[in-house]
Amino acid sequence: MSEITTSVQIVLPQHCNGYKNPRLFGGQIMSWIDVIGAVAARRYARAAVTTVCVDNLNFIAPAYLNDTVVQEAWVTWTGRTSIEVRVDSYVEQVDGKRALVNRAYAVYVALDENDAPIAVPEFIPRTEEEKQEYVAAIGRRKIRLQR
Repeated sequence: MSEITTSVQIVLPQHCNGYKNPRLFGGQIMSWIDVIGAVAARRYARAAVTTVCVDNLNFIAPAYLNDTVVQEAWVTWTGRTSIEVRVDSYVEQVDGKRALVNRAYAVYVALDENDAPIAVPEFIPRTEEEKQEYVAAIGRRKIRLQR
């Protein structure tokens, strides 16, 4: 797998709704996804990036007040100036066991000092998982271009 970027958050009251069993706001996890995705894309491009879209965002399970949320992000595909990043978000228990709560794919464009798009290094999948993600990323790109 390409280099993995990791982030850890504790779900605090300001991250939750007001329900009797406070759950993490979807918008909060989306914000965390954008940050970690951008960091992974910046590291890959060795340049500034801007978000083009969050292509696919699936809420699989909730996260609650006081949960530890661990996020992992890595590059799955590149175009000439664009980078797709997969972000998996987990709730981590105190024993270290993790449960997937969210998966997202975000696309970024690399920028020069004048905010103009610049070329990024080609992503070459090496492992079987990278190859599967790469093929799926091409399919997601086709759908994006049709929109």
